[in-house]
Amino acid sequence: MANKQDQFNIGGMSCSFCAETINKAYDRTEGVHDVDVSLAHEELRVEYDDDVLSEANVKDVVRDLGYTIRDPDKEKRFEQQQEELDEGRRHLWISGIASIITLGLMAVMIARNGWNLFAETDAQWMWYGSLALALVTMFGPGRYIKRKAWQSLKRGIYNQHVLLEAGAFAGLAGGFLGWFVFTDFPIVHFFAVSTFITTYHILSEYTSLIVRTRASRAVNNLMDLQPNTARRVTDDGGVEEVELDELEVGDRVRIKPGENIPVDGEVLEGESAVDESVATGESAPVDKQSGDEVIGGSVNETGTLLVEVTATGEDTFLNQVARQIEEARAMKPDIIQLADRILKYFVPGVLSIAAGAFLFWVIVPTVVPGTFLGTGPQVETAAFAALAVLVLGYPCALGMATPLALIRGGGEAAKRGILMRSGDAFQVFQDVDHIVLDKTGTITEGEPSVDTVVGVGDNAEIEVLRTAASAEAFSEHPLADAILDHADAHDVSFPDPEAFDSVTGKGVRATIDGDDVLVGKPGWLDEEGIDLSNAREEIERLQGKGLTTVGVVVAGDLIGLVGIGDEIKPDARETIDRMRDRDITPVMITGDNERTAHAVAEEVGIERVMAEVLPDDKRDEVKKIQDEGHRVAMVGDGINDAPALTQADIGIAIGAGTDIAIESADIVLMGDRLGGVMDGFEIGETSYKKTKQNLIAAFSFNGIGVSAAVTGLVHPVFAMIAMIASVSLVLANSFAGQLLSGEGIKTDFSVETVEPDTDADADVVTGSVADDESSGVESRETTGTEQPARETVVFDVDLNCGGCEDRVADALDDRDGVREVTADADAQRIEVTFNPHQISADDLRDTIADLGYEVVEVPVPAD
Repeated sequence: MANKQDQFNIGGMSCSFCAETINKAYDRTEGVHDVDVSLAHEELRVEYDDDVLSEANVKDVVRDLGYTIRDPDKEKRFEQQQEELDEGRRHLWISGIASIITLGLMAVMIARNGWNLFAETDAQWMWYGSLALALVTMFGPGRYIKRKAWQSLKRGIYNQHVLLEAGAFAGLAGGFLGWFVFTDFPIVHFFAVSTFITTYHILSEYTSLIVRTRASRAVNNLMDLQPNTARRVTDDGGVEEVELDELEVGDRVRIKPGENIPVDGEVLEGESAVDESVATGESAPVDKQSGDEVIGGSVNETGTLLVEVTATGEDTFLNQVARQIEEARAMKPDIIQLADRILKYFVPGVLSIAAGAFLFWVIVPTVVPGTFLGTGPQVETAAFAALAVLVLGYPCALGMATPLALIRGGGEAAKRGILMRSGDAFQVFQDVDHIVLDKTGTITEGEPSVDTVVGVGDNAEIEVLRTAASAEAFSEHPLADAILDHADAHDVSFPDPEAFDSVTGKGVRATIDGDDVLVGKPGWLDEEGIDLSNAREEIERLQGKGLTTVGVVVAGDLIGLVGIGDEIKPDARETIDRMRDRDITPVMITGDNERTAHAVAEEVGIERVMAEVLPDDKRDEVKKIQDEGHRVAMVGDGINDAPALTQADIGIAIGAGTDIAIESADIVLMGDRLGGVMDGFEIGETSYKKTKQNLIAAFSFNGIGVSAAVTGLVHPVFAMIAMIASVSLVLANSFAGQLLSGEGIKTDFSVETVEPDTDADADVVTGSVADDESSGVESRETTGTEQPARETVVFDVDLNCGGCEDRVADALDDRDGVREVTADADAQRIEVTFNPHQISADDLRDTIADLGYEVVEVPVPAD
């Protein structure tokens, strides 16, 4: 016996009852050992004996049920989703038109009968017309439902498709019985019911499909991490651009500053600071040089690297994470929607009651004659009762209750910058009692920033900052950026250094105003013979807060210290307080050291801390909390968070994070606002309440209707009234508040980024970062004048299209000292933020002009 495991992306699922149907079908297939269906991610994982089943046999099971297997390529998959949406829209148009014509036909009939709702007509053209409309609807746009129902019945699975077809065919049967057998049967009404319940079912599935497709499209727009191509260096030293799957172990690739590293490999040439936070979870840029390993998906910050490929395909870090995600998804607790729990028993219940009603009216009057039930088998009444039960038993509103609540909640969430990807998120979120938060990029900003500047002796803090910024003025290192950003925030100007050297992994040397200056680690300053005795206590205090401490030395004397950390998000403390107010336990998880982790946790008010957790172990830590009996939500943003996001009952990804994290999550927060976690919780809680209210209303109509129908006295027109009333009530409960306030119903889950109010002077402290330089040894001519750390310039440029935007922006981004470029072809303007110590506005103008564009500098208005 040889076990094999395959995974497929499934199309056509509209609710978790569909997922349950697929699960049951595979459970009853010989040779299948294990199966897992994820509705939220529309994925199917099957483990089977390939001596018994082939891959084609495995695919045939789900295809026979009426679902589709999508292309594994993401772009083609989204195209297929759009095709499904277009097909669903066509089905709804056809069935909707048929229903409108049927309503018109019934109105004519009712008018001809003196506005008697229950009177039948003897005009056979109306019989033929209503029959034709029913057949067109059932066997035209509704044909796919019959296939699903038949395949389910063959496997002994009773689901919503079976119930729909039971009701639809009951309508046909009732019409034919009135036409050919019983004179008192309402022909047009029964045929009309077949049309209406088929249309309602198509509407319900289309509603679910549009929500799922819009949400998937929103997720797709967020994803852009690993490059699709790489620059491979040929044997003759040339460079060719190739697809990633063309790379082999031993190939050499070149990575420029600011680019994502496309592969796992080893550095052959070059030095650079590399941001590996997406993989390790830590904000510290890691200095890389010859012999060091790099991870695919991380960001090359400063220098150009030549990397030898050491792993491809399934052996790469990203693919190992993908396997962990699949395993976590397979182990994730199964969630069945509340509506589907009801349908699980409701479907066989309705079928049983219909059969029971028929038998009752046939048997009881025969066994007990002479009562008000009549004497002998009441076949006509029995048939009418059974058909009425099947017609009234179809839960139109029940099928729409959950998707309508999802639309309402999804629209509300979208306005707050939150993307709810599945109905499961609404149902489960309100049961969560533990929220696990990754530290870097989730609680903290995820990039270095200056927290504290300390003057030693009589030296002023502003002079310490001025000297440190001047020494770092020519550097492209992320830590230099942190110092320069702090200088910019405090309007500190400073001269260019007269000389500048970097010492990789330790710090920088510079000459400023004729003095020798060192900026770097205390350990390196010790090696250089600098006396730090009068600052030891302060160094220990800063390091105890989890800050990296950088010493600033002028002419051999320590003049001050700079504490650099990963700034805590401004709404982190408030969000943690909101969790506690709702009896939710916040838990912080990080790969950082205990000291830094606890410093951050204390700052935001988290008591339970998991520190020094390896990337591969985060998922296990989440599972341990689940094993304690808790419902867990996980919040993260990195590749290393993805398996844990999948393992958690609810995975919440920061939208500014990686595509793997986003794709693994049930909820996506746009931007990096942590407060969206509790906003999502509250929206989910409210939406779940709406779902329950909708289900109670819908089930009440169906329950009362079915109970009344067994009497044989319920006319099919009541079924139509019940359907209209129940659906109207569900719609009103879901959207009345929005419609009355003038808001539209939002189904396109494109989200708005919500920015919090921030306090620029907030005193925050976060995790440790490295404080070394890797920009090589260099010296430059200096102007001797003092300049700010950042300047902004605006140019009028004759941009013609988006391609011009990209061309100019790419050229400017390649220049040292350029921090941010905003190009707008419509306004024909380009705004550039740059470091004037490294590049001038004239240089930027020349860069644009060299591309062949006319360019004019525009004065920037003063703040």
